[in-house]
Amino acid sequence: MEILDMTVLNTALPALGRQFGVGTESLQWLVTGYLVSMAVFIPASGWVADRFGSKRTFLFALAVFTAASLWAGFAGSLTELVAARIVQGVGGGLLTPVGTAMLFRAFPPDERAQASAVLSIPTGLAPALGPVLGGWLVDNVDWRWIFLMKVPIGVAGIAFTAAMIREERTDHPGRFDVIGFVAGGGALALLLVGLDQGSASGWGSATAFGPLLGGVLLALVFVIAELRIAEPMIDLRLLRIRLFRAGNLLMLPSSGALMGTLFLTPLLLQSLMGADATGSGLVTMFQALGMTATMPFAGRLYQRVGPRWMLISGFGAVAASIAALLAVDVSSSLWAVRIPMLTMGIGMALTVIALQAATFAQVAPEAMTRASSVFATTRQVAAAAGVALVATILTLRTEQRLDGLAPVVTDAVRQDAMLSAFRDTFVAALVLAVLGLLVALRVRDSDAAASMRSTNPVAETAEVGGPEQPGMARRAGEGHQPDTRAGL
Repeated sequence: MEILDMTVLNTALPALGRQFGVGTESLQWLVTGYLVSMAVFIPASGWVADRFGSKRTFLFALAVFTAASLWAGFAGSLTELVAARIVQGVGGGLLTPVGTAMLFRAFPPDERAQASAVLSIPTGLAPALGPVLGGWLVDNVDWRWIFLMKVPIGVAGIAFTAAMIREERTDHPGRFDVIGFVAGGGALALLLVGLDQGSASGWGSATAFGPLLGGVLLALVFVIAELRIAEPMIDLRLLRIRLFRAGNLLMLPSSGALMGTLFLTPLLLQSLMGADATGSGLVTMFQALGMTATMPFAGRLYQRVGPRWMLISGFGAVAASIAALLAVDVSSSLWAVRIPMLTMGIGMALTVIALQAATFAQVAPEAMTRASSVFATTRQVAAAAGVALVATILTLRTEQRLDGLAPVVTDAVRQDAMLSAFRDTFVAALVLAVLGLLVALRVRDSDAAASMRSTNPVAETAEVGGPEQPGMARRAGEGHQPDTRAGL
C-alpha cells in the first residue's frame, strides 16, 4: 500500500499541477512532505514498537495511513492535500521499520536474502501496477481516486494484522529520547525547506540560507546528543559495525538516484514527449517490471556471489540506465525510455536484495528494531533528499535556460531549452549512482559471511572491530528463536 501510494502519485503529479495551478516547486511537497514526515517518525518507531508492542504499532500505523488516504481523497486545496500527505507519512514512518524488524527477527541471517526475495513479489506488484493505475484513474475517473483506492486495502490490512500477527514487546524499552526526536526531525525539515526556498528565492536569500544553517546546526546537536545519551532514539553507535555503516552509506545514493529519477521521468514524458498520464504510467512501469522479475532470483544469486559484486553490478546498471536517459529528446521513441527504466529496475533489484541481507548480517537480534530504525531513516532521508535535489535543480535550470532565450521564440526552441534543463537534472541523478558504485567497490564479502551460509557456524567478529561494539552478533544467528520471535 505504501509503495503503491508513491508510484501512483508520481504519475499524477502533472495533472495535480494543472488542477491546482501550481508548478514543480510546489508539487514536490506532495512527495517531499510525505518523505520528511516519514523520516521524522521512523526514528521513533523502534522505541514505540518496543514500548507498546510491534503488533499494536503496526495496527496504529495502518489506521493512520488509511485515514489520511481518505482525507487526501477529499482534499479541497493543495495545502490541505499536502497536510494529508504529511499525516500519511506518520503512518508510513512507523510501518516500514517495524515490518522490517518483524521479518528479520523471524529469520536467521543466512535466510534473510531468500526471505527478502519472497517478500519482493507482492511489494513488486505495487510499483508495477501503480503508474498504470494512477494514469488511468487521472485520465478516465478522477485524481481523488489515487488516494481513495487505498482505503479498502488499508481496512483489509488492519483486519488481517489483528487476526494473524503475534505481539512482540521488549521488557525494557528505555526512556523516550525527546532531544533526538526534536533535533533529528527539525534538522531534516529545515534542510529540505532550505533546498526548496533556494530554488524559488535564490540561494543567497534569507528564506533559503536561514533554514539551511538552522538545519546544519540542529543536525550537529542531534549527532552529539545521540552519542552521549545512554539509550538514544537513533543508536549511531551501531555504525561502528563496518558492514552496517557501509549499507547505510550505500542507501543514500541508491534511494536518492531511484526516487529522483522516478520523480523526473513522468514530468519529462508528459510535459515534453506528449504522453498522457496513462501512457506515462505504461512507460515508467518498466522499472517495476524489471525489479519484480529480477528479485526472486536475486536471493539465490546473493548466496553464490555475495553482496560486493551484486552491489557493483546493481549500481553499474542504474548508472548506465540514467546515462541512457540523457540521450532522450522530444522526438525519441518511448522505447528509448522504457528500456532504461527496465534496466534500472534490474539494477535496483540487485542492489536492494544485497543491501537488505548484508547490512544486518552482524546485527544481534536484540538490536534489530533499533538497527531497522537507523536503516529506514537513512532510506527515507535519501529519498526525500533525492526528490528535493532533482526538483530544485530542475526548477533552477529551467528558469536559467528560459531566461537566456530571446523575448520571442518558437515552441521548438522553448522545448529544447526545457529538455536541456531535464538533462542537467538527470546528470545529478547519475552522479549519485556513480558515487554508489565507488562505495560498493569497498564492500567486503567476508564481512557478510553470516548472511551467505546455508548453516549457522561460528562467525568471526574481529573483522568488524571487536566483539564489544553494540548490536553486534558474536555468532551468526546468535539469539535466533524461531518459535517465539516469528512475527507471523
